[in-house]
Amino acid sequence: MNKKRPVNLDITTISMPITGIVSILHRITGIILFVGLAFLFYAFDLSLESQEGFDQVVNALQTSFLAKFIIWGVVSALMYHFVAGVKHLFMDLGHFEELESGRSAAVANLVIAAVLIVLAGVWIW
Repeated sequence: MNKKRPVNLDITTISMPITGIVSILHRITGIILFVGLAFLFYAFDLSLESQEGFDQVVNALQTSFLAKFIIWGVVSALMYHFVAGVKHLFMDLGHFEELESGRSAAVANLVIAAVLIVLAGVWIW
């Protein structure tokens, strides 16, 4: 092995293709969904305990900015993850495997997910 070869440790200079960004975001949204399930399970459990617990969850979701933000974050992650998952299913069927069509599908993935995330924000707030 050549020990004198250059090593680039500055991550800001690395140019990531759009398809790589879409793939990494798909993995990140999967992690966000996994973590977000803890908040959703807690709210679901609290809402099923009693009428007071249900009213407390409804009140938090109507008045608390933090609760709305968490719900919006989980729904946004779900929207992105769903759109990227559908794109991956199409890729499994043999579509969007070429370089140019893969880039187009990645851009479409980002645009569709952004529209759905904005609509989710409007719906929640």
